[in-house]
Amino acid sequence: MFKGHPKGLYVFLFANMGERFGYYTMIAIFTLFLQAKFGMSAKEAGHVYGLFLFGIYFIPLIGGLLADKVLGFGKTISLGIVLMILGYILLANTSNGIMGIYVALAVISVGTGFFKGNLQAMVGRLYDQSGMGKLRDAAFSLFYMGINIGAFFAPSAAEAMNNFMMKKDGFIYSGKIPELANEYLKQGDAFDKAEKLTQYAHENIIAGSYQFTDLKAFSTDYIASVSQSYNYGFGIAALSILVSLIIFVAFRKHYKHIDVKVKKKGEVNKDEVVIADIPKAQAKKRMIALGLLFLVNIFFWMSFHQNGFTLTLFARDFTVTSVSPATYTLFDLTSLLPIIAAIIGVVFLFDKTANKTKKMIGAALVVVGAAIAYYVISGYSADGMPINPIKFQHFNPIFIVFITPIIIAIFTKLNKKGKEPSSPRKIGIGLILAAFSFGIMVIAAMQFGNSNDLVDDALRVTPFWLIGTYFSLTISELFYSPIGISFVSKVAPPKMAGLAQGGWFASTAIGNLLAGFIGAFWDGWQMWQFFLLLVVMLILSAIFIFSIMRTLETATDH
Repeated sequence: MFKGHPKGLYVFLFANMGERFGYYTMIAIFTLFLQAKFGMSAKEAGHVYGLFLFGIYFIPLIGGLLADKVLGFGKTISLGIVLMILGYILLANTSNGIMGIYVALAVISVGTGFFKGNLQAMVGRLYDQSGMGKLRDAAFSLFYMGINIGAFFAPSAAEAMNNFMMKKDGFIYSGKIPELANEYLKQGDAFDKAEKLTQYAHENIIAGSYQFTDLKAFSTDYIASVSQSYNYGFGIAALSILVSLIIFVAFRKHYKHIDVKVKKKGEVNKDEVVIADIPKAQAKKRMIALGLLFLVNIFFWMSFHQNGFTLTLFARDFTVTSVSPATYTLFDLTSLLPIIAAIIGVVFLFDKTANKTKKMIGAALVVVGAAIAYYVISGYSADGMPINPIKFQHFNPIFIVFITPIIIAIFTKLNKKGKEPSSPRKIGIGLILAAFSFGIMVIAAMQFGNSNDLVDDALRVTPFWLIGTYFSLTISELFYSPIGISFVSKVAPPKMAGLAQGGWFASTAIGNLLAGFIGAFWDGWQMWQFFLLLVVMLILSAIFIFSIMRTLETATDH
């Protein structure tokens, strides 16, 4: 799986891993932060969320043009990383009002736009060399898997900072409190849920660390504490992206040969790769094919990026707040990582090709991993362990890390038999799987009414509805996203490589904008109807992709 790839791939992978860790640390708490600190409704937070994600994914179009025509890829990417660091530092400023938040988000959007598409274009350039094309899809799958390792750890980092800062103030985090506390501060004596808020307050105060005097003081202090904990989470994001900058600059020698503009033969240095242009008619054919794919791309990401919005709200408001010790192992890294290590050890032990050293390492992983996991799990309360809605965000990236090798192995086996689906067909399959994923949420939501309903703990559902959705959605993502990015890098005319990747992200941006703006339906419709809308849009998108399959599959023909 890792054989034959140039070292530049791993430089890009680790640089993107740091950026993705920062981004997903931020996105795990972003909607919760807006609602807690500023008392936004789901609709209002959705508009900000959608506009921010629109900027994140639309500005790569400008970033691609900047790299293609002016600065080149390396300088544009470096500038983007610096801007992202600045933006996250601004976001971490606890004294920021809403306008300060908007400025920070704008800076992050521009920085990410300069970074994201251009880095992926450079990955594609590594495989434009003779004999490397057959590894392109596998390379982007590896790239995708690697960056999601960063995304996997991000929610845990955000939760740890959340718990640490609130504990210092004498509080325990509860997703039930911020909305009620904001409502109380707005409504005063007209607030009709004071008894419920008082109950939650006493349940989530650490005895001896905070003295409850009245509901107004508690509400003010609790909102300030949870908001500050999120601000510090944004600070973690800034540090991780600084690491990305160091990696990208320090290991430039592994990719400098492709950090060049498109040139004709005879115009390049001996150490540079020749990147030849193609005829205008062929370039036009390729861009038409990409344009059709970009149209479908809107609806995939409109649905997928409900992970940071309505799926997070469903986790907070309609999913149980505590689980059994066995289930809690899926949420707690201190037990989950040792279990993963033990599983890897078992794989090493039963690997028929493994040498003695590898088997000894496997045995050590099994013993040490099992011992640590047992020690941690034995400390769990048998009465149940609390879960934070933030932590649901780690299921998608961990599933990516573990499912990617399986997907690559299946495709490799099919390739040897001459039966591997084309990239466009994989994309179509991904859309169908995404529709199935949200079909799970249709069933989960049927027992509830409107999203504004306040649900008693006894009526909340098991977290396995969301975990199952994330599992299925991850498989769809692996069929769709890395393959789509790989397809764009393959089909894009050389002179428009950055622009084409920018186009992919611009269409993603429109999907992200819609992801937030359909929050109006979340507030107004029955929840199952909202998820059914996503199912229908994904099925229609899949039908469209298969109807234009020949156009996509022949895009690189002369």
